[in-house]
Amino acid sequence: MAESVMKSLAARHNLTDWHVDSAALREWNVGRRPEDRALAVLAENGLTSDHIGRLICSDDFRQFDYVFGMDESNVADLLHLAPVDGRARIELLGNYRGRELDRIIIDPYFVSNMGKEKHDEAENYYCVLFYQEHGIHGFRRCYDQIVSCCENFVKTHGRPVP
Repeated sequence: MAESVMKSLAARHNLTDWHVDSAALREWNVGRRPEDRALAVLAENGLTSDHIGRLICSDDFRQFDYVFGMDESNVADLLHLAPVDGRARIELLGNYRGRELDRIIIDPYFVSNMGKEKHDEAENYYCVLFYQEHGIHGFRRCYDQIVSCCENFVKTHGRPVP
């Protein structure tokens, strides 16, 4: 979602020299489209994504000015992967949130799926309803956090190309 939001803001602010991309730290989403609930939330907000998952690579740290993680674990992994000659500034996207307590953007996929398979057949119907409601809500909350962070990042670093 962050890639789509940042691309939209860059276009709206005529930041034509910005190249925005996203990459995974783990292989489980490589070659896959974004999660359906993420795509649904983007669509609710007039955005789309044609992104296909890929792993972050050492060249990303050389080519990009910023590489963001959503939580401290992501940032620690990124710092570990970054080559010595990388120029990218690695930080939390949440650093641009504006409030200290909201610096971590919790992955809505993991939060939304917690406990999903702990129910038996008799409770399965309830579980599915809870999962659907809580799941999309988590993605909406994540989207709102991302928008706030990206807007503040653009305000801080965006200089339109004449």
